[in-house]
Amino acid sequence: MTIRLHDTLVGADRELIPLEPGHVRIYSCGPTVYGPAHVGNFRSFLFADLLVRYLRYRGLKVTWVMNVTDVDDKIIKGARAEGISIGEIAERYLALFLSDMATLGVTPPDVMPRATEHVPQMVQLVSRLLGTGHAYKTNDGSIFFRIASWPDYGRLARLDPQGMRVGERVEADEYGKDDVRDFALWKGPKPEEPSWSTVIGPGRPGWHIECSAMSMEYLGESFDIHTGGVDLIFPHHQDEMAQSEAATGKTFVAYWLHCAHLQMGGQKMAKSTGNIARVADVLARGTSPRALRLALISAHYRVPLSFADDSLQAASSAVDRLDALLAALATYRADCPDDATLAALFDKTRTAFEAALDDDLNVSPALAALFDLVRELNRRTDARAISTADAGRAVAFLRDLDRVLGVTAVAEELEPELHKLLAEREAARSARDWAASDQLRVTLAERGLLVEDTRDGQRWRRAE
Repeated sequence: MTIRLHDTLVGADRELIPLEPGHVRIYSCGPTVYGPAHVGNFRSFLFADLLVRYLRYRGLKVTWVMNVTDVDDKIIKGARAEGISIGEIAERYLALFLSDMATLGVTPPDVMPRATEHVPQMVQLVSRLLGTGHAYKTNDGSIFFRIASWPDYGRLARLDPQGMRVGERVEADEYGKDDVRDFALWKGPKPEEPSWSTVIGPGRPGWHIECSAMSMEYLGESFDIHTGGVDLIFPHHQDEMAQSEAATGKTFVAYWLHCAHLQMGGQKMAKSTGNIARVADVLARGTSPRALRLALISAHYRVPLSFADDSLQAASSAVDRLDALLAALATYRADCPDDATLAALFDKTRTAFEAALDDDLNVSPALAALFDLVRELNRRTDARAISTADAGRAVAFLRDLDRVLGVTAVAEELEPELHKLLAEREAARSARDWAASDQLRVTLAERGLLVEDTRDGQRWRRAE
């Protein structure tokens, strides 16, 4: 097994060799909970989820940490506008984020640390930087990282360290910095802003120090993979790298992985421009959660993905084809010998599926291999060319691959009432009471169960 991933730092694919054999430690920049996340944000989270799922499918142990930024200029501004605490606004949007994560089938991270619960770790890291001369304090109590003290600054973002910093996620320079390029590790106290009393003085953490402190707390001073959107390369990830390596003298991250933007109407999806779609909005228009998930993972993570009605329709059709096949296989009955060629077909599909995902999570050919199999299995079931046992093996194989993709419906037991209605409908059909059969179909649909009739009997699926 050789998995290759594209490392932003070197600009090339590299073989994944975990720092600890068999154990991959991953940190993903999570949400800043000042408002609802949009589907562009979820493209990045779903890419990380696909990575985690695939590494586990390949037999590796994975520890996945995703932070929650719950103190930030935007959170403070929003809380002030509503006349509530930052804790209240953060709780509201964190709950919404977690709900959307569950709706889209994102694997729960092993740890979701919150910034406000890790201030001591941040203070300790800032203290180390002060002690080594990589940081300095200004008159207002703020503490800055001294970029001039770190010659490698700019390497991740491929920037000239002498150049001006652009796109910084702080307000315009209001502090007495030694150098306009330096970035805040700690922000001095201001009226009506949250503040912590610490050994480095009162104030609150800067954005960048949060991720360094929380990732080190749960993954160690060096870990395997850091993920995020391409917009985080600079300044956020560049600053994380600089302050972390300056503090520890160790390589911070072995592989930096970045996901390209989701685009809508030819432009990057972003809250700042209002060019966004939220998960609830998309679902309200009739797209199922699984179709939305598939749409967001269906292209290579480093390729900008266009979000449009046709891509959602294509994903919906693909999910429907999978659902229909799994339902057909579940009810399929044929008294014939096992298909001797089926094992080779599964092996061919798995080889193509894994080869694609081993190649920097190249999901498009992996999906092509899966749907080639779907077409072939539909052909064989229509021709009654496989046995009942073969149908069971096909279901197990498809669900095994779906451990990576997460787009098929979860196999589930029906409630007794629905079992009873299905049995009554089957009896009505046997008695050729078509009116009763049709009425029971409507009743079942009203209870969220869609029923169709096949040569193998009734077939049902949950409505989404």
